[in-house]
Order: sequence, then structure tokens, then C-alpha cells
Amino acid sequence: MLDATTRSGGTATVTPRTAATELAVATTAGPVAPTGLARVTRVLLSPWSRLSLLVALLASAATTVVLFRPQELLTDGWPPQLGGAAAALAYAVAYGLCTVAFVPRPLLNLAAGALFGSQVGLASALAGTVLGSGVAFCLGRVLGQEALRPLLRGKWLKAADGQLSRHGFRTMLAMRLFPGVPFAASNYCAAVSRMGLLPFLLATGLGSLPNTAAYVVAGARASTPTSPAFLIALACIALPGLAGAVVAWRKRHRLRGH
Repeated sequence: MLDATTRSGGTATVTPRTAATELAVATTAGPVAPTGLARVTRVLLSPWSRLSLLVALLASAATTVVLFRPQELLTDGWPPQLGGAAAALAYAVAYGLCTVAFVPRPLLNLAAGALFGSQVGLASALAGTVLGSGVAFCLGRVLGQEALRPLLRGKWLKAADGQLSRHGFRTMLAMRLFPGVPFAASNYCAAVSRMGLLPFLLATGLGSLPNTAAYVVAGARASTPTSPAFLIALACIALPGLAGAVVAWRKRHRLRGH
């Protein structure tokens, strides 16, 4: 066995037994206690902190919308300095942000038709629908999913989560085609489930098209309420709602049977 120091230069020479002992001590010492900054970071990034941030963001957005009163678009019109494609694009962005802040989509769709007509209004409203649902989905997935998933214990909640997780596209498509579930609620329900973003956006765009078109045409033809286009639009608004109520009633009785 070698000495701890050599006689010639005094340089420390660790023996194999000493190295093994030091390695064992380092292994059994356990992790280093986190610093104050690490603890604060862990708390801020915890699931419930992120959920609290989501609630605060949504409450702030809803308060802002109440203060700015977007329903006045139906009476005051669009700002005159915006026109053409720029106005339609700006409206699509504003539409998306308003849906995140729980502004009812029928109001926004009617305003799109009244401001831009049937074709441009439909394109702007549909783009805003997909944008708003995508923003809400991402916010819910990043800030709320980890905290809310352990709370899915009720029979109805488990059934909805399983349906969205296993058959996300067709379930969301049906929810958009037959309006019965509020738009914002369906966005956050999908975010908490294991549904993917791309199927969610595709189902939202396709499923929202008929209902959005009906409201936009109704808004564009509101000045002529006896015209065939306006009456057809009203029928397209009423019939899916009635069909959605029937489907929901049947699903409710089926779940009760199980």
C-alpha cells in the first residue's frame, strides 16, 4: 500500500481504499438541500400555482372585455381608419381574444356579418374561432392540465375525459356541430384531456363552420329580415340547437343506465 504523501515531493497520493471510502460517503450523503431560489421556483412552477395564474389571466381578460364592451360593434361599427383586408385580419385577432375572455360567439359572428358581409365576415369569424380556441387550449394545457386531471373523479367527468382522450376528433367535431356545450368550456375540457392540439383545431374549424356561417349570414342580412337568406340562416341556427338538445338528452339517459 502507498503512503498518503511521497517522500520526494510531498504530493498527496490517494490509496484505492481511501477513494472507495470517499465515493461511498458521497453516495450516501443524499441530495443537496435546495436553496431559497430553487424552492421559490418550485412553488411558482407547481401545478396549483400555474392554475391560479390561468384563473387570474381569464378573470383579467373578462374584466377588460366588460370595460371595452365589444357589443357596441353592432351599433357603432368598425373604426373608420381600418378597412379592407387589414380590418378583417384585425377583427379575426380581436375575435380570438374575445372568445378566450368568454365573449359569446353568436354576438361576434353577427358583428362579423354586419361589418364585412357574408363572405369576408365568415372567413374572419372562422379564423378568429380557430385562433381563440387554440389559445385557450394551449393556456389550459400548460397552466391547468396537471392540476385538474387528478380531480376527474365523477362518473360524468371520467366519461367526458375518456371520450375526448380516446376519440378526440370526432367528439369535438360533434360538440361543435351541435351547440350545447359552451364554447369556452369545451376548449378547456379538451385541454385537460389527452386530446392532441392538431385534431382539436381541425375539429373546431370544420365543426364550427355551419353554425358560424348561419350567424354571419344572419348578421349580414339583418336589415332585410324577411329575405330568404335571413330565414334560412335562422333555421340553420335553430335546428342544430334542437338536435343537440335531443342528443344530450339521450346521452344523459344512457349514462344513467350504466
